[in-house]
Amino acid sequence: MAKLVWLLLIIVVVLGWRRCDANKTITEAGAWVTEMPRQAPAANAREWTTGDFVIRPLADFSLQARVLSREDYRLDTESELAPTDLALGWLAMSDSAVLEKLKITQSGRWYHYRWGREGPPIPTREIVRSSANMHLIAANDEVAEALQAVEEDQLIALRGQLVEVERPRDGWRWRSSTSREDSGAGSCEVIWVESLSILR
Repeated sequence: MAKLVWLLLIIVVVLGWRRCDANKTITEAGAWVTEMPRQAPAANAREWTTGDFVIRPLADFSLQARVLSREDYRLDTESELAPTDLALGWLAMSDSAVLEKLKITQSGRWYHYRWGREGPPIPTREIVRSSANMHLIAANDEVAEALQAVEEDQLIALRGQLVEVERPRDGWRWRSSTSREDSGAGSCEVIWVESLSILR
């Protein structure tokens, strides 16, 4: 009986260690994502509806990225479609040595970064082209469930479409950026997410 108890204890410890190891966040220096997001003309340009909203594809889109920050929203019109924003980074903005010198926050559907007295760790133009705030519209329940599990410092992969959204009854619009070079108002991506996975 005692041997059985010890065996069960060992199994629990091993499984717990494997789970923690699988979910550990990134701390090591070096760029964890070495490619820019990929964008191509929309393969299917037809619009569709979800609830009160009409969605029009602008481009096919996919990426791998490091999660810099996550913010959930409930009270704005956008949250009816995209209750979660992720600030994502690739290239230099997936490097812990760079990120430890930046303070990254999100609020009001914006992504903010600040640095200390020593100045930015990389040129600001590189920060802009290597990171973005993204508004994520889950295309199905599976994606919505996967999105709920996403945490800061994880690596994720997603695929879908950059979109423009309109609510015909009052003319409300929400349009994605289609550039990785812009900043300020209108520079966030609005993504209809068809698949999302946590890589690490």
